[in-house]
Amino acid sequence: MRVLLADDHTLVRAGIRALLTALPEVDSVIEAGDGQEALALLLERQPDVALVDVSMPGLNGLELAARVAREAPRTRVAILSMHGTPAHVAQALRAGVKGYVLKDAAAEELPLLLRAVMRGETYLSPAISKQVVTGFLGRAGTAPAAGDADGEAPDVLTSRQREILQLVAEGKSTKEVAQMLNLSVKTVETHRAQIMDRLGIRDLAGLVRYAIRTGLVSPER
Repeated sequence: MRVLLADDHTLVRAGIRALLTALPEVDSVIEAGDGQEALALLLERQPDVALVDVSMPGLNGLELAARVAREAPRTRVAILSMHGTPAHVAQALRAGVKGYVLKDAAAEELPLLLRAVMRGETYLSPAISKQVVTGFLGRAGTAPAAGDADGEAPDVLTSRQREILQLVAEGKSTKEVAQMLNLSVKTVETHRAQIMDRLGIRDLAGLVRYAIRTGLVSPER
């Protein structure tokens, strides 16, 4: 089994890599430190499984999973993250993710995750399953408020718009975003105006708050 490990924290990657290389079914581990690097490696190397964090610079794990589902469907994507809210998990599953495990889970969950996704199953760790069920029961019969991080707010934007929003919220200039995504400056400006219009937000600070609330970027960035 060939595994790609994507996380922007070097020490976290080192720890997870050590666990992976100790498993007899894992033949090789490829590492990436951000979402854009991970996507490039995924398209080039076509690993069997990709273990990705949610909060990564350049391209977050949920957007990465959606891109992989379209462009490298033979690779199964699983999330290893600190974020385990029902909203994050639901968005991940919609993006085609095959597994979701919290970073504070027991080490024994890692081989269970890998074996399940290689069988074509969807694996949620017990802690995640409990949160998903609790969140579903708590919201049953009620509609989420507009802009609520536990609702469907991220879906009002297209995949490209979410990608641009993340880069803007990370402090990238319009020119930098255009260069990173191979778009014209005018196209990025148009997308940014459409994002603000769809979200009803009129300034950069509001975009940053929205990106943090919906998990596109981490508050620590």
